[in-house]
Amino acid sequence: MDIATGLGIFAGIGVIFGLIMIDGGNFAAYFDKHAVIVIFGGATAATMTRFPFSVIAHGLPMGARFAFTMSASHPRELIEEITRVAEIARKSGPVALENVEVSDPFLAQGLRYIADGYDKDFIRDTMERDRDNFLQRLDEGSKVYRAIGDCAPAWGMIGTILGMVTMFANMSDPSRLGPAMATALLATLYGAVIANMITLPLADKLHVKLEEEEISRTLIIDGVLQMRDAKSPTLVREMLLAYLPQHHRSELAEA
Repeated sequence: MDIATGLGIFAGIGVIFGLIMIDGGNFAAYFDKHAVIVIFGGATAATMTRFPFSVIAHGLPMGARFAFTMSASHPRELIEEITRVAEIARKSGPVALENVEVSDPFLAQGLRYIADGYDKDFIRDTMERDRDNFLQRLDEGSKVYRAIGDCAPAWGMIGTILGMVTMFANMSDPSRLGPAMATALLATLYGAVIANMITLPLADKLHVKLEEEEISRTLIIDGVLQMRDAKSPTLVREMLLAYLPQHHRSELAEA
């Protein structure tokens, strides 16, 4: 589980609740049904206009799941594991890879292809297609959350304008000025909070994880192809070190 995602959102909620408590704890004053309808209804409508329903249907839950749970294998750990597996393949042959246990499912898939005797082109094409399809689905989730974050503040402004129109149209009735002003201000508040505390941070987190996953899976593909060609573990390790930053390469070389 990615603890940082949950901690960040709960910390943001805590800041808002703390400020309300400092101001007297009147939570009812910060709720307005008209503002809720404008923000959630408007943002949902705009997102449905922007994306096909199928993208929204799987992008929202997939994005939330991977933002909170997915953690790509670190390249350094993958290099160590692939080197260990390459040693086994060199000593005992490709068939021995059937009984090798690895932590990464994508790497396990590549080892199964080697053990079953598939040719190099099939392994490359299949694993690259699998990687690209996964990254595309993850990117769709990021785009859906970013779209909500982009339009929520705009709908907050729309709610503010509607509230001000209602307020100015009823200047002769003081009893209606308060609710109209509440709608105007709370719509802006809801839009800003949803965008800047939830959807845009989640979109950025998914983009970071997409980049990490792309590096990890590309590293795995290169390592599997090198093992398929029966390259020595030392050569495999040296080739994969190019995926690491310079200071990590130095640390790994010393180790």
